[in-house]
Amino acid sequence: MSSPKSLLIRRARIILPNGEFMVGDVLTRDRQIVEVAPEISTLSPTREIDATGLTLLPGVIDPQVHFREPGLEHKEDLFTASCACAKGGVTSFLEMPNTRPLTTNQQTLDDKLQRASTKCLVNYGFFIGATAENLPDLLTANPTPGIKIFMGSMHGQLLVDTEAALEAIFAQGDRLIAVHAEDQARINQRRQEFAGIHDPAIHSQIQDNQAALLATKLALKLSQKYQRRLHILHMSTAEEADLLRQDKPSWVTAEVTPQHLVLNSSAYEKIGTLAQMNPPLRSPHDNQVLWQALRDGVIDFIATDHAPHTLAEKAQEYPNSPSGMPGVETSLALMLTAAMEGKCTIAQVVNWMSKAVAVAYGIPNKGAIAPGYDADLVLVDLDTYRPVRREELLTKSGWSPFEGWNLTGWAVTTIVGGEIVYDKGKLNTEVRGQVLTFL
Repeated sequence: MSSPKSLLIRRARIILPNGEFMVGDVLTRDRQIVEVAPEISTLSPTREIDATGLTLLPGVIDPQVHFREPGLEHKEDLFTASCACAKGGVTSFLEMPNTRPLTTNQQTLDDKLQRASTKCLVNYGFFIGATAENLPDLLTANPTPGIKIFMGSMHGQLLVDTEAALEAIFAQGDRLIAVHAEDQARINQRRQEFAGIHDPAIHSQIQDNQAALLATKLALKLSQKYQRRLHILHMSTAEEADLLRQDKPSWVTAEVTPQHLVLNSSAYEKIGTLAQMNPPLRSPHDNQVLWQALRDGVIDFIATDHAPHTLAEKAQEYPNSPSGMPGVETSLALMLTAAMEGKCTIAQVVNWMSKAVAVAYGIPNKGAIAPGYDADLVLVDLDTYRPVRREELLTKSGWSPFEGWNLTGWAVTTIVGGEIVYDKGKLNTEVRGQVLTFL
């Protein structure tokens, strides 16, 4: 029988569960943290890291990604995406169902879980996708963080855009429902109004603030009618934030992407269709209101909506260009850079990117540096600024909307289940994450 593996991290600036910092040591054994103290005396750990000058945070849990496998592996796959996660300090992810085939039943969920068990360097979970016909599967598929509903910005089976079909899903069961809240009828109408315009900036007018607000209002109405656990994905508008500020039931949560905090519609002039995503980028005013809602707790946490496409696909003329952008490699550095600029605190970033996600989805033993918690950790350097460089990205798509941005807080070492998966630019591709559980 092999002896337990241990890892000792020495002299790190550790963020504690109460948000305060302590310079000290962390000892992990097998997959768990066993001790956090100013100094730990232990007999010869399996591995030791001198973390002098570095800050130790809980690993990021990214609760909305599109990793494209199966069926769209030319854009990304579970291995390349999990490598990008490790480089970005993301130690767990929740992935969406719009793959080929769609993840809409136990069989397709099991297929993804099997693939992930052999390929993923980090921990993983997969949403079950709602259609108008698969209610029995939505009630029984397991394990899953919840049901994903595309109320808009989708075509085919995954588009659920009638109130009757939505109500049928909200009315049965108690599993969390996560919604992409855009009103498809309004989008269709505005596509006709703006037909023939090839400037990608028109995307933000076609799928406008009103389209988002209409859908979020409907989701909230159904959630309140059935007291059904609701999560609003990638909230993008000031109007939605104001709506939640006025009336947010205790069982409702919301997220925002770094893109919707730090990019706006001016990005189309600089990077064209690389700025195209769903829901679209908004105005500087929306940026400001979303930041305030996040700081105030109206919005609960951060997700990237990592949705890569190839540069060739993105180079197509609008509206043939697909919506979506990669994000797992840059999200933590973007948010820590914002913290260093005074927009928030490091403790808030940790809450938004780790602890609050674990709480919202009922993921046990994640999101804090304390004995008994899983040893999913990231050491970051808050003293060094480096630009986002295309040639250094590990996502298969090979680009970032933040190329050239000078950021701090880059991951130096990422640890998954007590194993070093990324260290100073090098990956350990032998490490495998575990399937997440949801209480």
